[in-house]
Amino acid sequence: MTANDRVAGITDEVIGWRHRIHADPELGFQEHRTAAFVAERLRSFGLAVHTDVSATAVVATLRRGTGGRSIALRAELDALPIDEAADLPYASRNPGVMHACGHDGHSAILLGAARLLAEDGGFDGTVVFVFQPAEEVVGGGRRMVADGLFERFPVDQVYALHNWPGVPEGHIAVRPGPQMAAVDDFELAFRGKGCHAAMPHLGDDPILAAADFVAAAQRVVSRSIDPLQPAVLSVTQIHGGRFNNFVPTEVVVEGTCRFYDRGLSDHCEAEIRRVADGVAAVHGLTASLAYRRGYPPVINPAEGAALAAAAAVDTVGPDRTITEFAPSMGCEDFAFMLGAAGRGAYAWIGAGPVGPGEGLHGDRFVFNDAVVPVGIRWFLNVVRRALPAQPTSP
Repeated sequence: MTANDRVAGITDEVIGWRHRIHADPELGFQEHRTAAFVAERLRSFGLAVHTDVSATAVVATLRRGTGGRSIALRAELDALPIDEAADLPYASRNPGVMHACGHDGHSAILLGAARLLAEDGGFDGTVVFVFQPAEEVVGGGRRMVADGLFERFPVDQVYALHNWPGVPEGHIAVRPGPQMAAVDDFELAFRGKGCHAAMPHLGDDPILAAADFVAAAQRVVSRSIDPLQPAVLSVTQIHGGRFNNFVPTEVVVEGTCRFYDRGLSDHCEAEIRRVADGVAAVHGLTASLAYRRGYPPVINPAEGAALAAAAAVDTVGPDRTITEFAPSMGCEDFAFMLGAAGRGAYAWIGAGPVGPGEGLHGDRFVFNDAVVPVGIRWFLNVVRRALPAQPTSP
């Protein structure tokens, strides 16, 4: 049977694994049941399984032939703190937790690829299957690298995929250069003297200062960064006050910065601080800024992107392989693994149109099960291109 026949033969079972994971979602670094299920499946395929690498991560290895080359394939285990609104027979059983990004699908796809590679081989070298915790927000990928993932399991390249609503169903998109943005977060506190709302002259007003900052901060992108350099600054939270008749002593403003050039991290911090200090001075307040550097950008090396695109052509054909498209201002902690390995790529698999609340992180997001066999085949083709089997002697 061909590899594609084998993929078709296990697709329903893999979708069943996804539904099982979806129904029992767990937040980052709490994925104990999910990790146990993944580890049990991998052991049943005959892989060497390791659960002592980093937090709740599961890592498995598979070796074929005599080659010394190695490749890592990565999927995510964690869900999001969202109440699921989709009406599904396998909807989340855990209130306030939902697989709203498709990590359940990614894990199931990688399990399917592991099963077929264990059964059929077709490569020469070692494949390391990485099921990482806590991709969302808290940086499980960063922790895995810090905990010695690639010292313990050295690899030449690392690859990952992500379902992508908005890209036509069944298409694969991968580009050299940036595909996902870096992200930094900031928390800014304006502090002064509180006062009765009817006697504003007896105090000062951090709420007014926060409002001025929100408007003034837009100059960071519009007037201090080259317009040909993509960047976003968004204020996402403002907290202050408890009573409608009292002006509070403190207001906290939170937000995020996104960009592809990591050098803009220092620039954004300095500019936000400068604007905040200026606003505080005008209002007679103090300002304190906590600026946190988050995930770096996902920058696909040219060689890895070319291999990923060639595997996409093997999988869906040239007409459904996209290599020229706008990258996303979303972030991905796969950047830590890609940066540590130095080679590899990150690809999107098109999931089709996006409806209200149905995009990534939406409460009505539904993973498109039609992309499951596409993802499995892409992983298989990546391995066979990265670790080609040696020809047998006649």
